[in-house]
Amino acid sequence: MTASMTGISAKAEGTVQRLRDGMAGGVLSFPLTSFHGDGDGDGGLDLDSYRTYLTGQLAAGEDTIAPGAVFPACGTGEFFSLDEDEYREVVRATVEVAAGRLPVVAGIGYGWAQARRFARIAEEAGADALLVLPHYLVAAPQDGLVEQLRHIAAGTSLPLIAYQRGQVAFTAEGLRRIAEIPTVVGLKDGHSDLDRLQRLTLAAPDGFLFFNGASTAEIQARAYATVGVPAYSSAVHAFAPEIANAFFKALHTDDHTTTTKLLRDFYVPLVELRDRVPGYAVSLIKAAARLRNLPVGPVRSPLTNPNQTDLADLKKILDTGLALVGAR
Repeated sequence: MTASMTGISAKAEGTVQRLRDGMAGGVLSFPLTSFHGDGDGDGGLDLDSYRTYLTGQLAAGEDTIAPGAVFPACGTGEFFSLDEDEYREVVRATVEVAAGRLPVVAGIGYGWAQARRFARIAEEAGADALLVLPHYLVAAPQDGLVEQLRHIAAGTSLPLIAYQRGQVAFTAEGLRRIAEIPTVVGLKDGHSDLDRLQRLTLAAPDGFLFFNGASTAEIQARAYATVGVPAYSSAVHAFAPEIANAFFKALHTDDHTTTTKLLRDFYVPLVELRDRVPGYAVSLIKAAARLRNLPVGPVRSPLTNPNQTDLADLKKILDTGLALVGAR
């Protein structure tokens, strides 16, 4: 047993091992949440469409790789726009579709009191672990970040993965302290500060999980791997698993020609388009899914759907990416 897993249940320990194996074998999937409607913000949850969409997301076959784990109701899944009942239904539907084939890691967040409420809901719905999204609004010192996780951990038996992004950033000492909380088993990094990340990986106990959670993580996947963090989440997988899988295969077989071509001709143009408008890190992903006739519906406010000019540019980028990997 590794130091980071001391004191957790056998079930939780098994979940951590499944996550470790999954991170080595495929991208981490952050599915979109399906809503009814065509406009911004008022469509209800569309569970039937979500199940259909998610079934395709988790598919594996001769030429496809199943994701290493699925993370419902996180940033890409518009956690911030779900009420508790909707959240429960999304997590429950994900557990049903996953059917034990891969770990289900549900997003939780806001302050620790609300995070514990969502944690209870996720645990009752059958989730295997939880991703602790950055807390609401305020900056906090390391002592506060550590105590936040202690409070959340006290309210659930599920393994927790901390997500550092925005106002949440751990020092090496802070990382050591959260790793002492028995059920805190990993860290998702969204800062892309490789100097800091290298210090964190060196400070962590053996077996502590790390993965690259930067927006469009493939852009920096090679750099993250150099500091010992090869696993990553893939927003592209949410609308084009063929492209995400092709990049993953090329990266893990040292096919530098393919990785470079995909980065230059697909990922970089996608990121440049994403950076035009705040919120496009989710809105563009959902729009690309709709372009492929995936039943995800619109985003909810405060996000907005892309304008027609940006949609036309998105279609060109998507068509290029699919052509590069021999898909439609």
